[in-house]
Amino acid sequence: MEKKDYRKKNKEKKKSRSVVKILFFGTASISKTYLEELYKNNHEIFIITVTDKPALRGQKLAPPAVKVYALENNIKFIQPEKFTSDVIEIIKTFNADAGVVVAYGKLIPKTVFNLPKHRTFNIHFSLLPKYRGAAPAQYALCNGETETGVTAFYIEEGLDTGNIIVQKKLDIAVKDNAETLFNKLVPLGINVMNKTLDLFRADSVNAVAQAGEPSFAPIFRKEAGLVNWHKSANEIYNQFRGLYLWPGIYSIVSKGKLAGKRIKFIDIELFEKTSENKDFGVLCSIEKNKGFTVSCSIGKILVTKVQPENKPVMSAWAFIQGGQLSINDKF
Repeated sequence: MEKKDYRKKNKEKKKSRSVVKILFFGTASISKTYLEELYKNNHEIFIITVTDKPALRGQKLAPPAVKVYALENNIKFIQPEKFTSDVIEIIKTFNADAGVVVAYGKLIPKTVFNLPKHRTFNIHFSLLPKYRGAAPAQYALCNGETETGVTAFYIEEGLDTGNIIVQKKLDIAVKDNAETLFNKLVPLGINVMNKTLDLFRADSVNAVAQAGEPSFAPIFRKEAGLVNWHKSANEIYNQFRGLYLWPGIYSIVSKGKLAGKRIKFIDIELFEKTSENKDFGVLCSIEKNKGFTVSCSIGKILVTKVQPENKPVMSAWAFIQGGQLSINDKF
């Protein structure tokens, strides 16, 4: 009996040592996933998130996903518009061990990110210094990368320039798009976050400076989805993969019944990769029960699902059956 009690006490001590007081900066659904992991592991958490924003429909104020989770689980949080001296004093009272940033969406001043005992680190979906910025996974896909990863690095005043604490690699599959790649990066990022916190607990961090030429991944504008048919089929397919979640890819019909109309390509495939085409952006063939092909400067793509302007999403084959597009029409 005494032996069991001793083991129980030892286990309780070990559990108490594993708890970290975390200042969590996050906003979106992806941030909530990481917050759930920290909460599950019984860390003491104080959340900093953005203010409620107008939603698309009705422009009613909608809370960020992180705030919703905080309210559901009785976790303390604040939503500062600015990091005023009063806000900083509130944060100081938490006496954090570490700061964790996941898709917060705002700049954090030095006076705040240096407050925790072990400072503040960010989870970034690239192998820094490659793809610094807001859309690293999307740019990796658009550029046809075969490898990416997750980096935990110390927050500094520069854009994603801090020393690397933990970095793990991940292969990108040929058929990965933004959705499937995020599904792989999120759990890898959780692993990286937990590993970083383990290093903090053990007081054994050996952060290293970023090495190599940096590249950048600023947020995409909607216009980035416009297809340039002067590019190869492979490049256009990579554009589709990277912009799959938002904004998607589209083209304007320049010749045919639908001239002037926009068509969004919801799903495409590589149809042919190597032939050089003097005339591109042309509807080359209709593929039964599949859709239609379009010529690129090199190769062709097969369009299998579309969203015509002001209409719902439909299969490209069904759209072709309506007789609105024909062979030799041009985008």
